Amino acid sequence: MTSDNFSPIRKMVRDQYGQVALGQGSCCGRPETSACGCGDDAGARLESKARGYSDEQIASVPEGANLGLGCGNPVALAALEAGQTVLDLGAGAGFDCFLAARAVGPEGRVIGVDMTPEMLDKARRNAEAGGYSNVSFRLGEIEHLPVADASVDVVISNCVINLSPDKPRVFAEALRTLRPGGRLMISDIVLLKPLPDTLRDSVSAYVGCVAGAVLRDDYLAMLRAAGFQEVTVCSETVWAEDLPTQDPLVASILKETRLTPAAAADIGRSIVSLQVSARKAA
Repeated sequence: MTSDNFSPIRKMVRDQYGQVALGQGSCCGRPETSACGCGDDAGARLESKARGYSDEQIASVPEGANLGLGCGNPVALAALEAGQTVLDLGAGAGFDCFLAARAVGPEGRVIGVDMTPEMLDKARRNAEAGGYSNVSFRLGEIEHLPVADASVDVVISNCVINLSPDKPRVFAEALRTLRPGGRLMISDIVLLKPLPDTLRDSVSAYVGCVAGAVLRDDYLAMLRAAGFQEVTVCSETVWAEDLPTQDPLVASILKETRLTPAAAADIGRSIVSLQVSARKAA
């Protein structure tokens, strides 16, 4: 693991998601009682269905693999093929890895990278419970991927890159690992307008996947600057049309930033779940 100017942010995110893996927190840092619907199996299923996963996909993974933390379904976008090698950035408890493993078959391979040891322990237990011999998990930062150059066919990620303080480095690393002609499929959180300074500087909002997000056009420009071609927005939806003010995380952010509920609602309408694809030059 590296130590640099971003290490306090990484430590904050790592600690919070370690708590999620241990069942002591949920949904981008929300407590178990969160109105987001995460924190238990039923809530995670509801959250995942809302983000584009089918009942069959949700039922197919080992119990505990789906934590309801995503903001889309990158596996559905990826149209994976048998025999491919897939890399998941920020694999968490392994939900998308296990879905990808079914798609690429026993002759394919899936690599999940996560910087949270507690998440990796949970993912490895889930892989063993489900008999996923073609899935492996590695400890590492998505800005410094422990993966060889030009060794994977498809890179996926689900609501993780918004948490990185160095997104251009993440995209450069993803490009490095892809074989020529390889594809990138991402679900992530972006903004339609800048956040107020108080919200951007909020610790709660950062761990809550909001303060770390960047403007939509800047996000797409970063992909192109990294060298990706055919950068395409597959879909985008407003992430929080009506912010649940009873949600403990939302309440914490409002208190910390002194935003009025009306101002928070306006900000919520500018937070977008983006599904984007791109390709490395052949």
